[in-house]
Amino acid sequence: MNPQNPSSTPLYDALQAHLQKNRASFHTPGHKGYCPFLPLDEAFDLTELPDTDSLYEAESCIRQSEAAAARLFGAKYTAVSSGGCSLAIQGMLAAFAGAGSKVIFCRNLHRSAVNACALLGIDPVWVLHTPDAGSGLPGRVGAEDVRNAIERHPDASAVYLTSPDYYGCLSDIPSIAAVCRLHRIPLLVDNAHGTHLISFGRHPLTLGASATACSAHKTLPVLTGGAWLHCNVEAAIPRIKPAMALFGSTSPSYLIMSSLDLARDWMEREGMAAFRGLAATVAELRALALNKGFGLPEGECDPVRLTLLPRPLGMSGNAAADFFRQRGAECEHSDACAVVFLLTPFNPERDVRLLRQAIADFPHGHPLPDAGSTFDRLPVRILSPREALLRPSLVIDTAHAAGRIAAEAACPCPPGVPVVMPGEEIDEKCVNILLNTGIRRINVLE
Repeated sequence: MNPQNPSSTPLYDALQAHLQKNRASFHTPGHKGYCPFLPLDEAFDLTELPDTDSLYEAESCIRQSEAAAARLFGAKYTAVSSGGCSLAIQGMLAAFAGAGSKVIFCRNLHRSAVNACALLGIDPVWVLHTPDAGSGLPGRVGAEDVRNAIERHPDASAVYLTSPDYYGCLSDIPSIAAVCRLHRIPLLVDNAHGTHLISFGRHPLTLGASATACSAHKTLPVLTGGAWLHCNVEAAIPRIKPAMALFGSTSPSYLIMSSLDLARDWMEREGMAAFRGLAATVAELRALALNKGFGLPEGECDPVRLTLLPRPLGMSGNAAADFFRQRGAECEHSDACAVVFLLTPFNPERDVRLLRQAIADFPHGHPLPDAGSTFDRLPVRILSPREALLRPSLVIDTAHAAGRIAAEAACPCPPGVPVVMPGEEIDEKCVNILLNTGIRRINVLE
């Protein structure tokens, strides 16, 4: 865009310009810009009418669509969200924990959960990860970590964790679920990036979770914003729709909800087989990358997410992302340690060939130092998230933030583990981590 002659439609023009680069999409949404069975256009952009049902008081077609999704995922109840997984997460916490309760959280939670804590007055108990996934990756929370937290906080209303994480690392849901059942506490899972795991028998709901928030648009052929909240606890079901209505728009998108319905039907007919076929392709790409010298995440991982660790080849994840971008492959995420590719059955063979060749052509360099783990202790908590997020704040240079109280979840990257949460004191180590990951400004309390 020429700054002297700005466009009258800057966003639309930017999207057009990006599409003209014709890069292979290894990012969300799962439909990759082409899905022949999504015959949706502006004519389907309807509203709540006598024959189109009402999302938060669903009694006919929306309720039938939700019931069909519940059957596919083995849920006692499923609610549709056109407000993304954020709405599903907020509704899940409101339905299971509620105002003023205490919840045990793994630290790598999405900012929507942090915001829900503030809005609902939830008191978070943080559990740190064990760095068992490889250099620079957060790792996983184990069953023993959860057991210890429950025993220290027997008044907690729920356990909440994220699996898979952004790098595809899977937690041991069966073992954690067993601990939660023993202590009669619900296990809530942010499964935003794992809706497709139903294809492999690894969906958290299948493995014992009480409820899951699933961002279907990330890996399934669903329009952006489409998600499901699945519940397997009878007592919580009546609270789910009122909880979601507390946070959600009164104008839900029928285009998004219809795409969820169509994607669920496709999954039942052929989608699960398509994902299992894709897993073989990703396994071949992993083997190629390993032979090339890339590192890979350790432990159990999502069968169709490709996360490469390029530091052994002399390049950071961000630099590697630029290399792949120049070769025509747009990744989902990159940071200092990793570059993440999200493949779905809707990536054409051309995309796979392009990525395969780019991996084969990746240059060798002098290995970069081991990134290690930066999240080895929790900052000091001064205020609750609610107190911190609702107080006046200001943005300052991160370099001058030591001793201040964070007014936001400051994170090296949106999917990562926050260095500080709202209400926690920013110390010198936090400042160094944030600066080293490119965060130059931070929101703090006045």
